[in-house]
Formats: sequence, C-alpha cells, structure tokens
Amino acid sequence: MTLTILGGGGFRVPLVYGALLRDRREGRVTHVTLHDVDPARLAAVARVLAEQAADVPDAPEVRVTTDLDDALRGTDFVFSAIRVGGLEGRAADERVALAEGVLGQETVGAGGIAYGLRTLPVAVDIARRVARLAPDAWVINFTNPAGLVTEAMARHLGDRVIGICDSPVGLGRRLARVLGADPDRARVDYAGLNHLGWVRGLYVDGRDELPRLLADPKLLESFEEGRLFGADWLRSLGAVPNEYLHYYYFNREAVRAYQEAEQTRGAFLRDQQARFYAEMADPGAPALRTWDRTRAEREATYMAENRDVAGAGERAEDDLESGGYEQVALALMRAVARDERTTLILNVRNRTTLAGLDADAVVEVPCVVDANGARPLAAEPLPYHAAGLVTAVKAVEREVIAAAASGSRAAAVKAFALHPLVDSLAVARRLLDGYTAVHPGLAYLRER
Repeated sequence: MTLTILGGGGFRVPLVYGALLRDRREGRVTHVTLHDVDPARLAAVARVLAEQAADVPDAPEVRVTTDLDDALRGTDFVFSAIRVGGLEGRAADERVALAEGVLGQETVGAGGIAYGLRTLPVAVDIARRVARLAPDAWVINFTNPAGLVTEAMARHLGDRVIGICDSPVGLGRRLARVLGADPDRARVDYAGLNHLGWVRGLYVDGRDELPRLLADPKLLESFEEGRLFGADWLRSLGAVPNEYLHYYYFNREAVRAYQEAEQTRGAFLRDQQARFYAEMADPGAPALRTWDRTRAEREATYMAENRDVAGAGERAEDDLESGGYEQVALALMRAVARDERTTLILNVRNRTTLAGLDADAVVEVPCVVDANGARPLAAEPLPYHAAGLVTAVKAVEREVIAAAASGSRAAAVKAFALHPLVDSLAVARRLLDGYTAVHPGLAYLRER
C-alpha cells in the first residue's frame, strides 16, 4: 500500500512515519512519498525518518520529490498537511489581527479566515489533481483550518476526502483516564465543527460517566480543559468543550494575553523550527534526537497564553501525550484499506447528522469507517448556544469558500464581518486590507 504525504518536509511528519513503523500488520503501508516545495526541509525530514527506521526490518520505503503530479500519480492514500505561506505567514496573520484588537489564531477568528483564504486555492488544486491522477485514492486532510479545507476539497472529491484532528481524540482520552476508564474502550459523544465542538457524553460499558465527572469539582480541575474553563462553567454547559472554545468563552482575555506576550505562537514556532532546520543543515547533527528535543519543547508550550489566562499553570505530564492525529490517520487507513470497521471522530459531510446544517456542510462527529469510507453516526441536536455558534461559524466558512472560488473581495469582507469574534464591519475591511498587504497570495481577491 502506498501513501503520499503532502507537506512532507513538515515538522510533524516523523509522528506519522513512527506510527507506520509500529504497524506490523499484513497490508500495511510499504512505500511513502514525501512531497514538499522546499527541498531542504524534505532532506531534513528524510534524515529523521531514516534514523527512525534504522533498526526496523521491512520499514516503509521513503522517497522524496518536489513534483506534485509525480507524488500523487497512482497512490492509494494522500495525507495532506500543507502550510501555505509557512510559519512566517502564520505569524503575519497573528500580527495583523492583534493590531486590530482581534484574535489572530490560525484556525479561529480573523487568523483562521486569512489562513483559509490563502490555503483554499492550493487545496482545491490538489483535489483536482488527485481526481485526475489517483481517482481511487483516499485523501486524509490535516491541513488547517481542517473542516473548512475538507469541505472545499469535498466539492471535487466527494466522500473520498476525510478530515482529521487530534483535539477531540486527546480530549476524549483525557476524560476517560480521569474517570478511571480505559480510553480505548470509552465511546465519546462529540459534536460540532473542527476546533468548535463539545463532549456531551462519555460511555463506558454502555453507561454515561460524564455526569459523574461534572458533579465532582476535584475531578473537573484535574485535567487540561477543566483547568482552562473552570469547573463552574463546565457544569453550566453540561458538557466539556474542545480547548479551542477558550478563544470564544474568554476572548477578551485571550486577545489581551496575546497582545502582551513576548511573541505570538506563530512567531515562536517560526523561530523554533528555523533553528531545527538550520541545525539539520549540518550533516553531522543527530537528526532524530534533534527533532525529538524540539518536539518536546513545542508540546510543552502549547496554548501557553490560554493557560496563563486561566491560571492553569504548566501542562501536566499526561496532557503532553500527543492527541494522536497520526494514530487517527493510521486507524482510518486501516479501516478503509482492510475493511476493519471502527468508529472515529472525523470531519465529514453532514448528511442529516446535525440539524440546522445542510447535507454538504462538513462537521466533526463520530463516524463508522470501513471499506466504503466514513459515515457520520446519528446525533442528538446541539443545544441552542452551541447550535448558534456552529451555524454562525459555518456561514463564515461558506463565505471563505465562495471568496476563494470566485476571487470576490466582497465575499472575503463578509467572511470577516460575520465572524462572532470580529465585532465591526470597519474592522473586517481593515483586516482584509492588512492581510492582502502582507500576503501576495491573496492578490486573487478582486473588487466585486
């Protein structure tokens, strides 16, 4: 079985390859193609992968290429984890938004819209190429904003593109451990959009254990999201939100914390990864050890400003465990390729799952996966507060898709103006002016 990784020079690629190395089952991935537009980054990551595979018999063969058509032609699976504009682009997104007093996070608010506007033309081009060069391939999308990008690609690939995210997986596993349950045996009732969802139930042996968690303040404050949101708020909601909802529920505080921070998250990652790739230019540098040290620092500083706002302190050791997007990707590939029926939280077309959204809206919900792909399970309606937020953000995503498809500046302004975290049409216009000034890739947006 063959796998193509787009964004193959990306820092997190060794996580995916490590999962493949641990998969010793029949029918596993035997050939991996890494594609990237930056040959130096490709070479650096290939060195890390070579050290990972050094003592592993029958490790998947790795090849690298900067030719996209060559990477896609005839492959079985495509894992898309591209970053259009690089981390410098992310840092610029943050600066422009914070200058207007709004959030610039890469998937939430103004920053997520800007990222989507420059990513969608590239993602749609990839979808069209896959349809032409590998029509039987399945695309696993991790490119952010994951739900938005998956929906745009689905217009060309249908259900053969599936979005994944590690946030709901990590949250569900943390809740299960807090309740003393085996995370692999717990069933999580989760619903929403990517980076905008809520755990509404956690079932162990058919019994919902979430009410027991919500009734115990000590348990609620023993894990990452409990410390971020506070026990009182979780009890008020009757659910546990995805960590990214902290940007909505504590928006003013989050914006202030980012404005006062020594550097934004994007700038931190840009500088950190620049050091990593610079070190890797030395052929004598220990590739795997250098990568692992950098990864540990990255995980420890994740959402640091949000934890400061909440007074949550340093990340606990259990919270440093990867949410496991590489494990989700591997489980998804296994289920499809080997017809091993499983249930995973994925980004797929809604069909009739969440009331208030149309059939083609991509949502993040539990799905049954087998050789026929991923099908969302039936779900109870969202409460009004959640449904209102989900439909508002989905309206924004639709305007971003429309702007990217048509080049309409008016649609792009509308996307910014409609977002719940952008409070002014005048600010929306200035945001678009600011982003087009710093991102040449947004030159396609015209006045109409």
